[in-house]
Amino acid sequence: MFSRDRQKAFLLVLVVLGFAGCGGGSSDSVTPIRLVDTFRPEMVKGTPDSVGELQPLALWDFSKPSPVKHKEASETLGWKAGPGVSGLALRNGRLVGRSTGDFPIVYVARTIENDDLIHSVEIRMRATKGANVSIGSAMVRPRSPGGDEPDFNQIVGMARQAPWPDTTPLIAGEGFQTYTIQPLRPTQANKLRHLLIRPTDAPDAEFEIESVRLVSRRENLARIPSGIGWQGLAEIYHETLVARSPESIQVEADLGTNPWLDLNVGTVEFAPVTFKITAAPAGDSKSEPLLERTITKPHRWESVPVDLSRYQGSRVRLSLSLQSAQPGTLGFWGSPVIRHKGSRPVTAQLNASTSDEKKTPQGVVLIMADTLRRDHLNFYGYGRETAPFLTRLAREGALFKDAISQATWTKVSTPTIMTSLYPSAHGVREFTDRLPATANTMAEVFRNAGYATVSYSSVLFTGKFTNLHQGFEELHESTSVSDPESSKTAREYVDRLTEWLEVHKDVPFFVFLHVFDPHDPYEPYPPYNGLWADLAKKEEHLEHLKKVREVIKDPLMKNFGMPNREELIQAGLNPEEYVGYDKDWYDGSIKALDAEIARLYERLRTLGLSDKTLLVFTSDHGEEFLEHGKMFHGQSAYSELSQVPLFFHLPGVVPSKAVVSETVESIDIMPTTLALAGLREPGKLQGRNLVPLISGQKQSSTVTLNRSLVAHAKENGTPRPAITEKAPTKHMGGPPPRNSGSVSLVWNGWKLIHNFERPEGGPEFELYKRADDPLDQHNLAERNPEQVKLMRPMIDAWRQRAEAARLPKGDSGENLSKEELQRLRSLGYIK
Repeated sequence: MFSRDRQKAFLLVLVVLGFAGCGGGSSDSVTPIRLVDTFRPEMVKGTPDSVGELQPLALWDFSKPSPVKHKEASETLGWKAGPGVSGLALRNGRLVGRSTGDFPIVYVARTIENDDLIHSVEIRMRATKGANVSIGSAMVRPRSPGGDEPDFNQIVGMARQAPWPDTTPLIAGEGFQTYTIQPLRPTQANKLRHLLIRPTDAPDAEFEIESVRLVSRRENLARIPSGIGWQGLAEIYHETLVARSPESIQVEADLGTNPWLDLNVGTVEFAPVTFKITAAPAGDSKSEPLLERTITKPHRWESVPVDLSRYQGSRVRLSLSLQSAQPGTLGFWGSPVIRHKGSRPVTAQLNASTSDEKKTPQGVVLIMADTLRRDHLNFYGYGRETAPFLTRLAREGALFKDAISQATWTKVSTPTIMTSLYPSAHGVREFTDRLPATANTMAEVFRNAGYATVSYSSVLFTGKFTNLHQGFEELHESTSVSDPESSKTAREYVDRLTEWLEVHKDVPFFVFLHVFDPHDPYEPYPPYNGLWADLAKKEEHLEHLKKVREVIKDPLMKNFGMPNREELIQAGLNPEEYVGYDKDWYDGSIKALDAEIARLYERLRTLGLSDKTLLVFTSDHGEEFLEHGKMFHGQSAYSELSQVPLFFHLPGVVPSKAVVSETVESIDIMPTTLALAGLREPGKLQGRNLVPLISGQKQSSTVTLNRSLVAHAKENGTPRPAITEKAPTKHMGGPPPRNSGSVSLVWNGWKLIHNFERPEGGPEFELYKRADDPLDQHNLAERNPEQVKLMRPMIDAWRQRAEAARLPKGDSGENLSKEELQRLRSLGYIK
């Protein structure tokens, strides 16, 4: 721990002097004006009477020739029977067939010269049996080795591992229904090679399809009035006002000091479209131009901040208009927000202990390094200097020596960090689960407090696929990076973030920077690929990977190239030598990541933000390198996966050289970050504020969920326990083994694992003495039954309270009658 004088200084900063403040002018608390929040349909003027009929990307109407010409010439308009389908034919204007298994597929080859996104697939059909209708797509991959047909063995095998997420409930029976399925993962039309339909999930079912329509985003937007949408260009998404030429959107707003319009513009159209903004004092008919920008290249955003300072302190009328030669041409006004340079967070969102006069950190950057185990960082005692710059930041801030993640794969762990809820409470467990909209995310708290918010996601789990875009004005999806096949995202995302910071350097901001560099494929780019790995042995290692991949049994692990110990031995390889080379590359990737964080901090310093920005550094989980016979992550609650790094850095507020030894949890990151930012917590957080621990106090405040556990701990003079969950999954999208379930509890120097679902012969309880056995190698449960008996009730109490606090599930068709499904579909609640 740090000295008592430093503790007193820290408390004085927090309680008396306040936080480091924003720069650049007035420190008034001025609410940003988000045009997407203030939008009303009556603000839109000049809507064209008609925009003409838009052709679909593709249409198969089996009752007549399709208006879209097909290269294929067949009586089924090119549709073919895949696995699990018999008797496919065109009969009475319908495509008919019968399912012979639970995964029937009909498919069609398609080449589309259009790079717009596929908005939805509309299917008019019926099926006599089954619960769900699904769609899938085959892009450039996967393909059969020697042909142009989909590789159905791989497609079906992977689908059983990771179920098709684009599914809607089926109303089985004789009546025809129209099913509209929107892909959860965005797909550009020109990358589609095969469209696949699973018309039912039941064997021995008859199905008939009247039509299939492939709807582009442009066609969908042309069908609906202009207004609010979450729109992406090149997989960068913004809260957006969608309009069509020659419309204008009229906005009146009261401006504070130093106002400016934060804005991005773009289009999906190939024809030129001009974005114009004019302004006038309210009540004045004469306006003046502020912006005129013509976009000729679609599918990219352009940042066009607009200075409004000449109207400061007055009420102004803004007109945002579009012009194009063709009426109905679409334009996107991305994240349009009136901000004020030098503004402070909204006073109403400050916590009760922060007075109106207090200053808060201008910026918050939460860095989550994926798959980073803390025992591979030299500031946690690792022998290699993998992270010299992060070591410096940790030394200048508050380092937590024993942070425990509540889950061991990204899909589950990230919602935990962003909501301060245990996985059992937020409900995200399966590959396709989405965070309920009722959850309060950290980004939403910062957005409501007036911060500009942006997220950089390095895998689909941390983007809108999991509903983790809640609260962000801007989201960079993992598919936006230049090389989506690479795991090394820090360099590109730091490039983008530095540009974003230049625009937002004078306003409060919150950044979620998810970097993927430690994740497999482990090989880093030069020179880091040769720091510890012998490049002369690279080809040999790749040959070993190819060899062992042939014997990997689990399809998901085969796809990732992640063998277990037995499979390495079966392939005739030395397990330690094999993982040793991967660890050399893993460490090199950490060093590369460290260099990019150093570059980010350098940019913060040159912008005058390094002393005004709270940096939070952590990981979602670790990685196993055969410590328990496996590679990868998510398969257990063992310590190589659950022990993560954590530090907070804010000069002048967080004391330097603070080291906290007490065990803490990832759910504590949100309340601690909000406390250091001076913001009020939303209700029902399950983590605790760690600021008192940073100040040297024994025990910080706790939450209702853990009161029984903390009371037990206090009675024994011990810290609060820490929980990690490994849930069983119904589907195969999660890491194997999927039929196992565990909860681990770290407390008072011990770790107890309750394997409540386990393979036959596996232990129900595992007990480890952490000081002697940091990676859970020696199970002491049978030798220490009294310790198991002491800790088991703590797990039971936690489980009951966690499950009782679970958020209501999101959209679902489970347990609904045909009539209820039909009503919800007509209302738009189920597509």
